[in-house]
Amino acid sequence: MQAFTTLDGLVVPLDRANVDTDVIIPKQFLVSIKRTGFGPNLFDAWRYLDRGEPGMDHGKRPLNPDFVLNHARYQGAEIIIARRNFGCGSSREHAPWALLEYGIRVVIAPSFAEIFSNNSFKNGLLPVVLDEGIMDELFRQVEKNPGFRLQVDLEAQTVTTPGGQAYGFEVDAFKKYSLLNGLDEIGLTMQHLHEIRDYEKRRRKEAPWLFAD
Repeated sequence: MQAFTTLDGLVVPLDRANVDTDVIIPKQFLVSIKRTGFGPNLFDAWRYLDRGEPGMDHGKRPLNPDFVLNHARYQGAEIIIARRNFGCGSSREHAPWALLEYGIRVVIAPSFAEIFSNNSFKNGLLPVVLDEGIMDELFRQVEKNPGFRLQVDLEAQTVTTPGGQAYGFEVDAFKKYSLLNGLDEIGLTMQHLHEIRDYEKRRRKEAPWLFAD
């Protein structure tokens, strides 16, 4: 998993509440357990004018000119600002996979669905919770200022505007440690590899019948 420390990223505004995981990555694309291949179908029903299906040449599909991710000023965005309850719906881990492959590293919203938030931390995507009043101000700033960027510092737990206004956010200490160090559940387990091997050796001596070769 890619570690997250700091990011100075272009911001794209998704001014919608209750953005669910079926919108983030529609169900027809959940045909693989690999973490790649989902970026072209992020927000598929909103990004394109036709219905997407697996195996399509996405370069030839008609784009929806009204959808914010298709606007020229937001190309290359790494930060999404959104409204409350982002990531609601099903528990599909493909949702953060699709966001990450598209290039999004941070989503900032007043609240997140719990399962989506947990899945995000486990895959290297940082969900940041800020008050609705702060979100209103960020939406205004993005609208007024093309090329609007934010600096996100996980260690300091701050989001800072180009004008120097810093907003603090809360994050669980264990999730913060894991993300700062790029450790998913497998990576965390591998930190105890020596203890695991010592235990296996001890069990072989204590109960050799369990390890018939």
